[in-house]
Amino acid sequence: MKAGDPTKLPECREGAEAFHRFDEGARQILSVPHSVIARRERAYKKKSAANPNRRGPKSSAKRASE
Repeated sequence: MKAGDPTKLPECREGAEAFHRFDEGARQILSVPHSVIARRERAYKKKSAANPNRRGPKSSAKRASE
């Protein structure tokens, strides 16, 4: 890509089609059960807690074991 090339903008939809696409997307997100979200969050927290080089405050459970 050259420096002078314009950036392509995403296709913009308006009206009933835009509402339909938004509504379908929102329904897909809201249809995920809470148990699945909680399971994914636990897995993510376990993975991030295992990283010894992570930034920010460390968990209190880790500090107590040191």
